[in-house]
Amino acid sequence: MAPEVGTEAPDFSLKDQNNQEVTLSSFRGKRNVLVVFYPFAFSGICTSELCSVRDDLPNFQNDDVQILAISVDHPFTLKAWSDAQGYDFPLLADFWPHGEVATAYGVFNDTRGMALRGTFLVDKDGIVRFSEVNQPGDARDQGGWKKAVAELAA
Repeated sequence: MAPEVGTEAPDFSLKDQNNQEVTLSSFRGKRNVLVVFYPFAFSGICTSELCSVRDDLPNFQNDDVQILAISVDHPFTLKAWSDAQGYDFPLLADFWPHGEVATAYGVFNDTRGMALRGTFLVDKDGIVRFSEVNQPGDARDQGGWKKAVAELAA
């Protein structure tokens, strides 16, 4: 089950595409975090969604907010995809134990071995302020993300 708005976000530490450890709680007291789960690197909808983030990055990653994109892909795959697409934000590998963080967020599809399209805005105190879960094949409306980020900053 996905964490509900108003509850504490499950903490995690994962390696990014550059093999650097990223921990959600390291942002506490400093920045809000937009946690974006997606099924797979190099897939059509995922590439489209993250290219939209890349092209509008100041709305998702700035002094007040950090974006963390998470899939079950291996870090080497994420590095190749990041380099190919010019992503300048952390792509985190929930590779092993496979889907452990996605499971903690209630967005792991264990039948297909992938994350659903879950989006969670976590405030500086570690509390979920926005939650959205879309099924595979259902692209997300990033306007909702921008609105949630703006409301949190206000």
